[in-house]
Amino acid sequence: MGAQWFDWKQLNAADPAPTPSPSPDMRRRRGGFTMSPKILVAEHWKDYALLDSGDGWKLERVGPYKFARPEPQALWRAQSDPDKWQVDARFSPAADEAEEMGRWRMTRDIPESWPVKYRDIAFHARCTPFRHLGFFPEQAVHWMWANEHIKPHSDSRPAQVLNLFGYTGVASLMAAKAGAQVTHVDASKKAIGFARQNQELAGMQDAPIRWIADDALAFVKREARRGKKYDGIILDPPKHGRGPNGEIWRLDEQLYDLLSSLRSILADSGERQTFVIATLYALRLSHLALSRTLADALDGLGGEIEAGEMALREERSERLLPTALFARWVRE
Repeated sequence: MGAQWFDWKQLNAADPAPTPSPSPDMRRRRGGFTMSPKILVAEHWKDYALLDSGDGWKLERVGPYKFARPEPQALWRAQSDPDKWQVDARFSPAADEAEEMGRWRMTRDIPESWPVKYRDIAFHARCTPFRHLGFFPEQAVHWMWANEHIKPHSDSRPAQVLNLFGYTGVASLMAAKAGAQVTHVDASKKAIGFARQNQELAGMQDAPIRWIADDALAFVKREARRGKKYDGIILDPPKHGRGPNGEIWRLDEQLYDLLSSLRSILADSGERQTFVIATLYALRLSHLALSRTLADALDGLGGEIEAGEMALREERSERLLPTALFARWVRE
C-alpha cells in the first residue's frame, strides 16, 4: 500500500495539469519543508503480536493473553472466523458508537495489569474500558525514531522532551532511557498514576521525568510565557477531551492552535536537533491534512516533515493493519 504525494502548488492551482506519480523516495519542497510518504510498521515486539485481522476485528497476543477487539479498518476477510477465535477476553463496545467505551468479556482470569516489555523497558498492560490495552504497540516506531534524535552528544546538554497527552507514559520512559529530561503532561490524574506505576516497574524511579496533570494547550502557553524551551515534543491528541479544570478539547477546532503554539517553546536551531511527533487516531482525516497543518503551524522554521500511516503487520502474513496517521518534523 503506497501513499501518493502532491506538489502543493499544483494542488492549489486552478485546473492543474496531470503529473506522473512520484517515486517512493522523491521529495517535494515548499517553504523550507520537505515532505515524503511513509508507512511505518512497528517491529521487534516479543510481548505483542497481531495474529489475525478482518471482518471488523483484530486478534492480538499481549504477553500470555489473547484478545479480540473491534477494528473498523479491518474491512477484509479474516483468516479464520472471528466468532471462533480462542481468546482470553473480547471487547464489546457500548451500544452508542459515539460513546467509545464498552466492557471486556473474560473467558479466564486476567489480572488488573500484567508486565510486558519492549526492548529493555518494562511496563504494564491492562484491559481498559476504552478498549485500549494500556499502550499502543504501533507507537514503537516513534519511540525508536525519537531516541535517535535524543541520544546526547558527548559535549551537549541532555535533550529536553515534552510529551503531551502522554497517557501511561511509555514514550516518556523510552525518551528518559535514551538520555532526555522529560516533561510528561496528561489531563487524567488516573493515567498519570498508571504512568508512575510503569516507571516503577521499569526500575526508573530516579529517571528525570516530571509528571504533570494539566490541560495540554494551557500548559504549552504557560511554558511559552515562562520562556521554557524543548528540543523534542511528542503529542497524541484525542478527538475530544476535558482538562482537569474543566477545559474542553476539540481537535478539529484546536489542533492548529496547539501546533502553532509549539513554535514558541521549540529550542533554537544550532545546538542539537529539534523535532515534533504528532499522531492522530480515530479521525476521518488524511496524513496530507495533518502534515499540511503541521507545516503551516511551523512555517519559517525550516526542517523537514514526513507523514503517512502507522501500521501493524500480521504475525504470519504480509498484511498490514493501519492504526493511525502521523506527521513528524525535524530540524538539524
